[in-house]
Amino acid sequence: MKITILGAGVIGVTSAYYLAKAGHEVTVLDRQPGPALETSFANAGEISPGYASPWAAPGIPQKALKWLFMKHAPLIIRPMVDAATWRWMTAMLRNCTSTRYAINKGRMVRLAEYSRDCLIALREETGIAYDHRTQGTLQLFRTAKQLDGIGKDIEVLKADGVPFEVLDPAGCVAAEPGLQPVRDKIVGGLRLPNDETGDCFKFTNELQKRAEAIGVRFRFGVDIRRLRQDGNRIVAVETAEGEIRSDIFVAALGSYTPALLMPLGLRLPVYPVKGYSITVPIVDETRAPVSTIMDETYKIAITRLGDRIRVGGMAEIAGFSNDLPQTRRATLEHSVEDLFGGAGDQRQATFWSGLRPMTPDGTPVIGATHFTNLFLNSGHGTLGWTMACGSGRVLSDLISGAKPEIETADLAISRYH
Repeated sequence: MKITILGAGVIGVTSAYYLAKAGHEVTVLDRQPGPALETSFANAGEISPGYASPWAAPGIPQKALKWLFMKHAPLIIRPMVDAATWRWMTAMLRNCTSTRYAINKGRMVRLAEYSRDCLIALREETGIAYDHRTQGTLQLFRTAKQLDGIGKDIEVLKADGVPFEVLDPAGCVAAEPGLQPVRDKIVGGLRLPNDETGDCFKFTNELQKRAEAIGVRFRFGVDIRRLRQDGNRIVAVETAEGEIRSDIFVAALGSYTPALLMPLGLRLPVYPVKGYSITVPIVDETRAPVSTIMDETYKIAITRLGDRIRVGGMAEIAGFSNDLPQTRRATLEHSVEDLFGGAGDQRQATFWSGLRPMTPDGTPVIGATHFTNLFLNSGHGTLGWTMACGSGRVLSDLISGAKPEIETADLAISRYH
């Protein structure tokens, strides 16, 4: 079949690769001059299936109030009179129950674990290189209350058969020797030894080359205007360069997917939750992290990417703003310097922000719509890199009429209806 994918981030490119491998004729459109130049560009770099968790969790409303008054807050809400913002936040709050959290985390971990397996297979098949490491994720706790609160996560990890280790401070230092000078700031950690790290931007660009080699056509610098329908089918995508017809259309535009779908009567509850990162060159190997550390206090990931440290995090409710306030940079610098002081040269760090496409339940939306030839692959939030390969493979199977290797019914947009 002839398939057109809208979006060339890590989700769009992995979808294109798997669909081409399945024998389809694939074209990818994107407004940027190359792949992975928006949300996929400088994310935290972690591939953390075991840490796949919805932001909507029990106790989050109370924590959010506390965070509003923190100097280095993990959540920032800018005052906005915007119906879409408040509708999404209300839906998220409805998911902050123990029952909903368990359901949402369970399906997120299912997809993320499968995606990690797909990534390993793809890496072995292609030899793709992207500064990857396979040394796990360490969720670091600075307070006893944080450590005592991991019970629900451990239940889900056990239920899904995900390996984990609960560590004391000595165990945390054994996993990450660079933490030795700040051992007294740590009360413990939860280590997920099967997690990985890697540069999402490098991966997406390398995979784009491999996708092109098997026939995928990439058209960059193309503004996508709207989808044109005829009854229950999409007949074309209208672009600044003219109309493009296809048998199948895949919407993978991240935070911009809802605007594309709205004229069709499809309401996709995806909101652009802003995140920030700094990328810091390493100047002292003995102090640098060896993999990913999740600083639970600030909800910040500190990841080793080759000769750099990527520090990413925070959730800012600010619509489609992409500004770079220095106060956010200060939070990222504080987290990494407090734990790995002197490892990197902050004077040479680069500062970035991206819009994470988040659903109120944390789970992405993958699969068919009520239009017979329109499919979605969007809403991955902070886990687009973690879930990319699995999402692309699942989508390819669904479009090709093959039975996916994991349950997918609860990933579709129909769960919101």
